[in-house]
Amino acid sequence: MLRLHVVVTSTRPGRVGPHIARWFLERATQHGKLDPELVDLKEVNLPALDEPKHPRFKQYQHEHTRKWAAKVAEADAFVFVTPEYNYSGPPALLNALDYLYDEWTYKPVGFVSYGSVSGGVRSVQMTKLTVTALKMMPLPEGVVIPWVSKLVDEQRGFQGGEVFDKAAGVLLDELTRWAGALKTLRT
Repeated sequence: MLRLHVVVTSTRPGRVGPHIARWFLERATQHGKLDPELVDLKEVNLPALDEPKHPRFKQYQHEHTRKWAAKVAEADAFVFVTPEYNYSGPPALLNALDYLYDEWTYKPVGFVSYGSVSGGVRSVQMTKLTVTALKMMPLPEGVVIPWVSKLVDEQRGFQGGEVFDKAAGVLLDELTRWAGALKTLRT
């Protein structure tokens, strides 16, 4: 079965990303066509990029980079659960992307974005520029969650709803198609 990493990209205190990621992970498990795993960049805890050589050489000097490379390499597809910070993605996400190269290439990436009125779509648009440079396939389908503060609470987390559940299903269908097709490019 193809492996999907659902990545929580925000690392700041008070973040709602883990609630949304758990909701999406549940949808992915119910979907049943991908083997999903939650990956939290706060737990990965990468320092600001500190490798002396370009990642295309894969000559990693630090253990944290080797662990991160192994984690990314094992996935066939990704979903980035991302807020928007100043019209862009979280710094932890850009840092995590910049650490590696080959481990990302020829893999599809979907987005579950959240925020206020824009639902994090500007973060997604900016991040798509970076992932394209890494030879990833950013999918046009996604889940956009506007006014997230009204939809998440500490006791129940994020409950979703019919519109969000349907969007998650479409995204998972597309991830499955692309992950299978792109796997041939990596062999």
